[in-house]
Amino acid sequence: MSNKDFSALNLRPELLLSLQNMGYEQQTPIQELSLPALLQNKDVVAQAQTGSGKTAAYGIALLNKLQEKTFTTQALVVCPTRELADQVAEEIRNLAKSIANMRVVVLCGGKSLGPQLASLKRAPHIVVGTPGRLLKHLQKNTLVLSDLQTVVLDEADRMLDMGFEEDVQSILDFTPSRKQVGLFSATYPSEIKTLSSRYQVSPEFIQVAESTTNKEIKQEFFEVELNQRVAVLIKLLDHYQPESTLVFCNTILKCQELADELRHAKIHATALHGELEQFKRDQVLAQFSNKSSSVLVATDVAARGLDIKDLQLVINYEISRDPDTHVHRIGRTGRAGSHGVAVSLYSRGEWPRVEMLGNLTATVVKAADVSSLKHMGGAVLEPTMATVFFGTGRKDKIRAGDILGVLTKQLELPGDSIGKIDVLDKVTYVAIKRELAVSVFSKISDIKIKGRTYRARLLR
Repeated sequence: MSNKDFSALNLRPELLLSLQNMGYEQQTPIQELSLPALLQNKDVVAQAQTGSGKTAAYGIALLNKLQEKTFTTQALVVCPTRELADQVAEEIRNLAKSIANMRVVVLCGGKSLGPQLASLKRAPHIVVGTPGRLLKHLQKNTLVLSDLQTVVLDEADRMLDMGFEEDVQSILDFTPSRKQVGLFSATYPSEIKTLSSRYQVSPEFIQVAESTTNKEIKQEFFEVELNQRVAVLIKLLDHYQPESTLVFCNTILKCQELADELRHAKIHATALHGELEQFKRDQVLAQFSNKSSSVLVATDVAARGLDIKDLQLVINYEISRDPDTHVHRIGRTGRAGSHGVAVSLYSRGEWPRVEMLGNLTATVVKAADVSSLKHMGGAVLEPTMATVFFGTGRKDKIRAGDILGVLTKQLELPGDSIGKIDVLDKVTYVAIKRELAVSVFSKISDIKIKGRTYRARLLR
């Protein structure tokens, strides 16, 4: 038995079963280094990049000591964004599937307080949320942390970058003096050191020396002035013909403007930024992750914590102002041994910064020529899938299998024409082969799910 095997750890049988069902065979480097300390209830400062497996690391540790028959809030995970909070909660729920009656509640801004207050009437075992909304519940005494055993700050550096330092400190001041504190961060700025010295006791510092060079990522740099970038972006999409592309902009305004311009050019693009309401953010992410939208234009804050699989192309429409952010951006592609391409557009005056980025990523930087981009028949063909929205979800006891049964039995759709099914609290997003989606949608109003008819619409 390898030391990397989860079975080498002293884990409760239910967790080992969940890990087996999830296909987790061996620990990632951050898990191998941090889990021994976490399982011994030690405070930890762990530095590792997104996608390294840190969520599972602290999730396993907090679930291993969870007392599910005690209905108090025993663990708190604080995240910088709603998207990351949702992903963390989903990961913890999957890890806890074999643990009976374990409750996880997500508390984020952008949603009404009413349903959250109802979910807190009976204290959940684990709470995951964003700083502002967590602090509001603590101040209203609707969230009680007197029995808290563990608190985790995930993406702690980004949280502080976003101006949440005072909120985070106020949240920690609401927690018991004796608890386990985990700080998980991609970088280790001085603010993290200050936070650690104030709230942690003899923490173990763990750093995963992740190379900034991924041999599976091909980097290209094009000198393009701002007024020419939309045209060059479209040429890049035509040249590479990617199924999924993530485009980064530095500001909310540019992010939305670019998505609108791509839509005008008949390219299925959506925008993801901090000013979107939660309902719209969920919709955008569902469409992109299920292959119903070809291009996601995002700001760095909004894209933090996203885990989009099979991402062939990342384009920096604007060079990041922060070198570490550039590494984070391009690391979105070329994952799990697959090949990826990262393209950066820069202005002439930005060349020194480009050279610095090349040094940081051990890349030989050469200015590529736009004329080398080949015309392959048009920028981005229609997405392969389309999304059907249903106005029902987990709160109505709806499961993915219920939706699948309706589509395959009542509408006689072949199973391979149905893609990802995202069941959220009150809504469900279903990917269906685009060529079938319109004909299917015309029949959906006549079908029932578990005896009830729910609102449905085809997302464009």
